[in-house]
Amino acid sequence: MSEKTSTFVVTHAEDESAIVRDVETAQVHTLATNPGLEVHDVLEATVAPDPPLEVTWQVIAVENRRSIDLVDTDLEPTQHSKELAAGVDVGELVTEERAGTGAIHVVRVPEDEVDAAAQDVLHDDETIARAARLEAVRVEVRRSADGVVSVRYLPD
Repeated sequence: MSEKTSTFVVTHAEDESAIVRDVETAQVHTLATNPGLEVHDVLEATVAPDPPLEVTWQVIAVENRRSIDLVDTDLEPTQHSKELAAGVDVGELVTEERAGTGAIHVVRVPEDEVDAAAQDVLHDDETIARAARLEAVRVEVRRSADGVVSVRYLPD
């Protein structure tokens, strides 16, 4: 094994160790020590096998570190998000890039499952990984009573 430079999201953190996941390949690395990381931190870093056994990894360089703010808002989806959802069936996802960086994802769900769908997004590790890939620092989840859930991946 050799060192690897990528963008990682912290999926688990304890005082003594942490687990990071490469947001591009989904490969998971258990760190032998925790250099002050917290769950949902995003690192642009280089990791390398930890000697002598090389079954765990160590962070050897950090180019950038940020956290992703997950926001469960009581705001309705924007008019634009509602328009995107108008043309899709229940269960379908529409994605649209934002000007600059970030994205908007809109899904239509059964009206009685709106809150559950929003909570699923907020608790899914892939939401953080997607935010990291999109260079977002804030994920805002909005919902409406008529079955529209919008997820806004926002830059700083």
